[in-house]
Amino acid sequence: MDHTLIVAGIGPGGRDYILPKALEAIEKAHYLVGGRRALHDYAKEGQETYPVTGKLSLLSDWLTEKLALGDVVVMVSGDPGFYSLLPWLKKKFPEHPVKVIPGISSVQAAFCLISEPWQGARWLSFHGRVPETKDTAYEKGRKLAFLTDYEHNPAYIAGYLIKQGWPKNTRAAACEHISYENQQVEESTLEKLASLEGFGESVMVVIG
Repeated sequence: MDHTLIVAGIGPGGRDYILPKALEAIEKAHYLVGGRRALHDYAKEGQETYPVTGKLSLLSDWLTEKLALGDVVVMVSGDPGFYSLLPWLKKKFPEHPVKVIPGISSVQAAFCLISEPWQGARWLSFHGRVPETKDTAYEKGRKLAFLTDYEHNPAYIAGYLIKQGWPKNTRAAACEHISYENQQVEESTLEKLASLEGFGESVMVVIG
């Protein structure tokens, strides 16, 4: 029988935000994959673990070896359905069944932090990519949410949107380290966020 890849969403990261079903799978895992912080927070003694880095070829080799022996749980931040390793895993290991356990997306959590509903919002990513111009074009009443990185941080994105015609006084917020003790939320306007320092790996919300 082919062993299963279990992809478990751990939410923004804090233990209060992880679903019990995901936590159960993680605790029962013999082979466990995740980011270094996730492994620090959730791995238990006796588990064989592998930290996710940028070297996916090495991760692929490790997964191939362990899937020959048993099921593997892969922890991903947020929800597996939104810019996670899930598409890569499905493409790389088509012969193995995949079980997906949802998690609370950091985008959902960011909207909650600013007390704003997210229905109708367009979820995009500047994390290692740049969205198509049509997806970020200004429309009155439009809501956008972005994952950011250190190059395309909220200051970069705010300037990018202003150049696209978004009003400088558009409401915007940047949320960093969501659910952790060092969580930060900066809620202001595009003009002011264009000068915001840091917030590399964060969530930015824009409300037109």
